[in-house]
Amino acid sequence: MAARPGPRRRFSPLTRRILFLNMVPLLLLAASVLYLDDFRRGLIAAEMESLTTQGRIIAAALGEAAVSIAESDDEEADDRLAPDASRQVLRRLVEPARLRARLYDYDGTMLADTRSLGSGSFSVDIDILLPPGAPPNVLQHALDAAIDLLTGGIGPAELDLPLYRERAQTSARDYEEAVAALGGETGSAIRRDGGGHLSISVAVPVQRFRQVLGALQLTSDGLNVENSLRAVRRDILHLTAGVLAITVLISLYLAGTIARPIRRLARAAERVRLGGRTSIGGQGIGGTLGAGLALATAIPDLSKRGDEIGDLSASLRAMTEALARRLDSIDRFAADVAHELKNPLTSLKSAVETAARVPDPAVREKLMAIVLDDVQRLDRLITDISGASRLDAELSRADAETLDVAALLEGLCDALAAVAKEGQAKPVYDGPAGGGLFVSGVADRLTQVFRNVIGNAQSFSPPGADIRVSVARDRAWIVVRIDDEGPGIPEDKLEAIFDRFYSERPANEKFGTHSGLGLSISRQIIEAHGGTIAASNRLEQQGARFTIKLPVA
Repeated sequence: MAARPGPRRRFSPLTRRILFLNMVPLLLLAASVLYLDDFRRGLIAAEMESLTTQGRIIAAALGEAAVSIAESDDEEADDRLAPDASRQVLRRLVEPARLRARLYDYDGTMLADTRSLGSGSFSVDIDILLPPGAPPNVLQHALDAAIDLLTGGIGPAELDLPLYRERAQTSARDYEEAVAALGGETGSAIRRDGGGHLSISVAVPVQRFRQVLGALQLTSDGLNVENSLRAVRRDILHLTAGVLAITVLISLYLAGTIARPIRRLARAAERVRLGGRTSIGGQGIGGTLGAGLALATAIPDLSKRGDEIGDLSASLRAMTEALARRLDSIDRFAADVAHELKNPLTSLKSAVETAARVPDPAVREKLMAIVLDDVQRLDRLITDISGASRLDAELSRADAETLDVAALLEGLCDALAAVAKEGQAKPVYDGPAGGGLFVSGVADRLTQVFRNVIGNAQSFSPPGADIRVSVARDRAWIVVRIDDEGPGIPEDKLEAIFDRFYSERPANEKFGTHSGLGLSISRQIIEAHGGTIAASNRLEQQGARFTIKLPVA
């Protein structure tokens, strides 16, 4: 059985595909911003550079303002950092930056730490509180927590960093960057604390006249880096969410303009498949259907869209119209066949019934002659009807070839003239010798058309007359004209003669010799080749003219 359209869904597969294809790039963008490793490394590098600059400024200030100058004349006596002055200067300079600063003497001894008050056993650790501000944003906090959960709080590049440890008695030897600073170099290190946060440390030498008096170590807890990274992630995620919402709406609109019309066309095609038909008499698709049968549900007209779906709608509507015309033609053909077969059957039945009751052998012989004629007429009708019914299928399967119409007509005229009976009209070829006029078609069927038309002209032409067959090219057409010298065609019958079973024949022709399908079949063949056939009366003299046009190959 033919496949039927699937059940109606809230979102069709096409809609889901459009949504998926439009959302994937945005989702990939959203996933990529959860990491931003290059951006994180840039922030860390900027933080270290900032700490280095601040450390050099503070170290220069300490080297000038917090030094105890040696008063002895001994050359080996050196200047020293003054502990109390160093603590005061250090605290004042570092406090606005909200950094932790540690100052070491030239031998590595801790002189000052901004996270403790006092010195020695009387020191008190302090912690810097954040300034008061607006109440926390619950949604933003939840978003940050989700980002930290997805990223692990630190980037993949920081997973292997050494863990920061705070010792009870800290000295410069506990930190490699401080050791480097005591050697006159700037040192730096990145560590992670127990909470997974970064600890960025920079140490610079404190000098006076190129003499290293100690080392200044500045430490940032990495919150600036993490907050900046979170802010960027939030901004990108907010932008992604907004763009995603717009994308979803656009996708739904796009799916609606594509999937919904296709579903409409599919449902209409399904109703067409079910075979519902009704009698109509109005304007059809692309032309008047007349009073024949057409499909009950018309395909929706979406041709105004001006896109592929509009083209599909127009094609389906044209196909439906062709199907309606074909069904209508089949019905009319069946009615015509029934009518044409009924006449000889009625005559045959009457002759047989009469012959059974008539004792006179002479009368019975005449009746049997009528029976024979009717049987021959039925045989001719059935043969022609069978050929006409198979014609479309044969033409659709036949392979077209390039034919020289001029050569074909020249040979056909010579053959028909040679076999013509004495006194019968003969065809005379009047065209270019040697051919040269080409069309694409099926040779046997085109020959059948020319035979039908020439034979029809012979039936109506007077004895000894000529049937002139001419062929020429007229721009994109090959035009064949067949002129006879008969009585012509009534003006009101010029189109009717192409109808099936048209029965007007010459007065001297035996009844039933022709089935009335010849010209109808000829028009069917010519139209299948993309051409036209028409009848007219000759103006210059008596007779009929048949004009056949075929497209140039």
